[in-house]
Amino acid sequence: MAHSLIRRSFVPPRETRNLRDLTRYRVKLVEEHNRIHNRIHKVLEDACSKLDTVASDILGVSGRRIIRAILAGHEDPGHLAYEVRGTLRGKMPELRLVLNGRVTAHHRFLLHELMDDLEGVEAKIQRIEAEIVQRIDMRLVERLCSIPGVDIISAWTLIAELGTDMSAFDSPKHAASWAGLCPGNHESGGKRLSNRTRRGNRWLGRALVQSAWGASRKKDCYLAAFFYRYAPRQGVRKAIVSLAHRILGIAFCLLRDGAEYQELGGDFFDQLNPVRTRNRLIRRLQQPGVDIVLTPRPDLPPVPSSPPARRNRGRPCKCAERAIHCLHKL
Repeated sequence: MAHSLIRRSFVPPRETRNLRDLTRYRVKLVEEHNRIHNRIHKVLEDACSKLDTVASDILGVSGRRIIRAILAGHEDPGHLAYEVRGTLRGKMPELRLVLNGRVTAHHRFLLHELMDDLEGVEAKIQRIEAEIVQRIDMRLVERLCSIPGVDIISAWTLIAELGTDMSAFDSPKHAASWAGLCPGNHESGGKRLSNRTRRGNRWLGRALVQSAWGASRKKDCYLAAFFYRYAPRQGVRKAIVSLAHRILGIAFCLLRDGAEYQELGGDFFDQLNPVRTRNRLIRRLQQPGVDIVLTPRPDLPPVPSSPPARRNRGRPCKCAERAIHCLHKL
């Protein structure tokens, strides 16, 4: 420390730390919103009202209208079912059956208190989101939202946790290590014992993993192709963490270089070696005993008969320059 040999830890500026407080507080409010939602569901279950078996969201527009009618003292299943809107109108018989419960004064009191708490938390979330929009650069948010799977909430978290100055990290790999999205390095006696990810920024890791799940379901997308390329080898969970690592690397470059996201397409990995892709698909189709006849399309360039030459890894060999007999080519 006296000779400045210890690297300083990453401490973002005051504006970024304030933005972190808002985004992290919003996460806690959303968790509290989910807890209240579960309590409301428990009260309805205790009153023998199986609304969740018909409505996908008991706190949607129709669900809230039904709860308000219950709080107003209505118990007739036909009257409660008449409060629904939209596509639930076509499920009136099912609604009359599931709303035929036994709602008591105790249930109404609990629902009244829980709905008050729910509306209070929702109002807080709206105020926090409005404050975040005023403090954040929306141009960066739009740039990050161009990445498949990254929505506006994930973009807020990326900017709040990483900051806007990427000079604090040497490379995207250092940022991934700081976020805890890289493999661990648990070795003993020259043997690698575990690849479990190290501890990092849990707020950033959560947002990136959620974005990775969203990107894995995109159609004709490079990130989805990346996920399905690694999922058979590593498993779904490890592939999701790898995809989150890749999303973080892309976001790092967008924030550092001010560039726009360029979609590579869902066939990016197939085009790296079309011969290998063709042969693999032919072998897969021949396994059930199907004969394959290939007919080249005239509008596409011909596929080479042999795979491209494999590029040598590492530094180039200088044996020829030094007049030394090269053993690497034997």
